[in-house]
Amino acid sequence: METITLPYWIFIVLVLFAAVMVLDRILLPSMRWYLKRRVNRVINEINTRLDIEIRPIQFTRRQALIDQLVFDEKVVDAIKLYADEKQMPHAVAQQKAYEYASEIIPAFNAYIYFRIGYWLAKKLARLVYRVRVGFYDRDKISQSDTNASVVFVMNHRSNMDYVLVSFLVAEKTTLSYAVGEWARIWPLQTLIKAMGAFFVRRNSGNELYRKVLERYVNMSTRAGVCQAVFLEGGLTKDGALRDPRLGFLDYMLRDYHPHNDRDIIFIPVGINYDRVLEDRSLVRRLDKSARNRSVWFIIKTTIAFIFKNAMLSRKNRWRRFGYASVNFGEPVSARQFCEANDVDFSALDKDDRFGRVDVLAKSIMSNIAQVVPVVPVALMSEVLIKNREQWKSELELKTLCADRIEELKNSGAPIDISSSALESVLRAAMDILIGRGILQEKDNLYRMDESEVDIVAYYANSIAHWR
Repeated sequence: METITLPYWIFIVLVLFAAVMVLDRILLPSMRWYLKRRVNRVINEINTRLDIEIRPIQFTRRQALIDQLVFDEKVVDAIKLYADEKQMPHAVAQQKAYEYASEIIPAFNAYIYFRIGYWLAKKLARLVYRVRVGFYDRDKISQSDTNASVVFVMNHRSNMDYVLVSFLVAEKTTLSYAVGEWARIWPLQTLIKAMGAFFVRRNSGNELYRKVLERYVNMSTRAGVCQAVFLEGGLTKDGALRDPRLGFLDYMLRDYHPHNDRDIIFIPVGINYDRVLEDRSLVRRLDKSARNRSVWFIIKTTIAFIFKNAMLSRKNRWRRFGYASVNFGEPVSARQFCEANDVDFSALDKDDRFGRVDVLAKSIMSNIAQVVPVVPVALMSEVLIKNREQWKSELELKTLCADRIEELKNSGAPIDISSSALESVLRAAMDILIGRGILQEKDNLYRMDESEVDIVAYYANSIAHWR
C-alpha cells in the first residue's frame, strides 16, 4: 500500500475548497430558507395589523427595479440627451444612469424594518424624549382609501424627525424617506436602505440624475409606496416654518391623471420639541460671518455630548430632553384637489404645472402649521422674549404662560397641556432652560440670558405663526 504525501499548502487549499463547497451547497441554502421563512412569517403577521399593507414593489428584487428604472422611456431619452451634451458614448451615459439608480433605489427588508428598525426607533425616541402624539383629522386618516398612495408631509426640525415619525406610524404602515448624503456612510447606509429609505443628492444640477430621481419617485408613488416628505426641503435654522419646496411634489404629480391613477393622499404632520439636539449648530448657520467648523470639531463635540449624557445616566441624573410632540392633521386628496380646481397636472406645461403645485404645497403647508404642537419650552421662550429685560418670579412667568395658553386655545392652536398638570409642566420647562444656562436665576427671580437670545428665539419661532 503506497502512501501519498501532500505539501501542507495543498492540504490547506483542499480543506478550504471543501469548506466553501459545504457552505455553498448545504449551509447557505439552509440559512437562506430559514431566514426567508422568518421574513415571510413577519410579513404575514404585520400585514394583518397594518392599515396600509406593504406594497408588492417593496418585495421586488432590487436588481429588477434598477433595470426597470434605467430602461424607463423618459430615462432613456435623458441618457441620449446627456450623452449628446457631454459628447460621450451612449454606453458611458447609460452606466452613469445605472449608478444613479443603484444609489437611489432602496433594498427594503421587512424583517429589519419591524424587528430592528422599529425597536431601535422606539427605544431611542423614548430614551431621549417624552413622546406625545395627537390626531386632528376627525377620523379621516382611518377612513382614507387603503389603495391610495399615502404621503406623510412634515415640517423638519431635527434629524430625530426620521426616528420619531417612523416609530409612531409603524403600527399603520411602512415609510420610505428621502435621506440626504450625510447618511451615506458604512454601515449606516446599509441599514437605512434596508429600512426602505432612498438617498438624494440635494441641489444637484445634473439633469440625468434629476431625471432618474424623478422617475423613481413617480414609479414608487404609482405603486402605492407610503412616503415621508419634508416639504421645507431641509432643517429650519431659525425655528420658524420655511416656504415649501416644490420638487418632490412635482415629481409625484407631473404625470398624475386624476381619473385613472390611484389617489395620492397627503397627510400633514406637525413636529415640535422641547429641545432640538442640533439647535446650536442650526442657529449658528444663520451667522454668515461665523467660521465654518472642521469635521474633527463636529466629531469631537458630538462625542463629548454623548459622553456627558452617558455619565449623567450612570449617576442616575439623566433627564430626558422634555417633550417630543407629533400631531397628524386632516388628509389632503390630490384627486379632490384636481376635481375642485379643474386641474390635470399631466396636461399642463412646466410653468402652469409649477403654479398649481405651488397652490397645493402652500395649502398643505398651512395644514401643517395648524397642527405643529405648542410645547412647554416654546411657550416659555415666547414669554421670555417678550419680557427679556425684566426679572420675573416663577409665579409671574407661569401666569403669563397660562394667559398665553388661553389665547392660543381661542385661536385653535393644538395644545395638549391639562390645567391640572400645567404648573408642573411649566416648571419642567424652566428646569430645562436653567440646566442649559439659558434662564438666569437671581433672588428667586428669572430672566433670559441675553447671550442666548438666538436660541430662545429659535424655540419661540416654532409657534410664531400663532401670533
